[in-house]
Amino acid sequence: MKIGIIQLSSVLSPTANLATIARFLVEASASGAKAVFLPEVFYSMSDGTKPTPYLVEDKNEHYQAIRNLAVSSGLYILGGSAATTVAGKVLNRSYNFSPTGEDLGIYDKMNLFAVDLSKHPSNTVVDEARIYTAGMTPKLIAVEGFTLGLSICFDLRFPEVFRSYSYQGANVLSISSAFTVPTGKAHWHTLLRARAIENQCYVVASAQWGQHNEKLSTFGHSLVVDPWGEVLVDAGEGEKIVYAELSLEKLESVRSRLNVLRNPRV
Repeated sequence: MKIGIIQLSSVLSPTANLATIARFLVEASASGAKAVFLPEVFYSMSDGTKPTPYLVEDKNEHYQAIRNLAVSSGLYILGGSAATTVAGKVLNRSYNFSPTGEDLGIYDKMNLFAVDLSKHPSNTVVDEARIYTAGMTPKLIAVEGFTLGLSICFDLRFPEVFRSYSYQGANVLSISSAFTVPTGKAHWHTLLRARAIENQCYVVASAQWGQHNEKLSTFGHSLVVDPWGEVLVDAGEGEKIVYAELSLEKLESVRSRLNVLRNPRV
């Protein structure tokens, strides 16, 4: 399956973000891709001190705008998240749609990010718990013969989530992200390759990049890593779409050489 991975520099305005995504989706469709992965908070990027005012709620216009990305392009739209309000709580929710607009399932970010780099040159201080309520439930979805385990950004640092997914049959780990620049430079590539190697899964990590507002900038380097830990594509810096091929045959080849998943040890 050919996939596209969109790397964005999202801003507060959904209109601006959707216009950029739509342009990349036209290219993805023309290239023969079947699915496109979006990054964390692709719909609207706040400054991290308060929620975006453009909140998805039930089936409101923001939900429909995200769903329409799939319907208008005829592609699977996967992985990306948008701030969503449910019963008065704000969740960082991943939305996933089929080419016909079928809702394939949602995932609410379980591990909320907190970092104090006030003594670092970046002066980055983020505490997502001031905005979001943590999700409670992992989620697997099926796409074109692949089984995807869904996650968002800071979940990457909790390997038990991904181990559980692989035991349940996942062969692709979706990790949509908005990694900060300091933590991205230090840990991004290493952690993503580790999740792929230890679970013998493809890792698809769609990322935000650039200066989003006065308070937030992100690392970029959207990656696709194969089950052997090889980086198939690294988007580097800038807004762009990159492509990779996911192969069930490659998965079987790697897993037949290492039976880690079939013989877990406690």
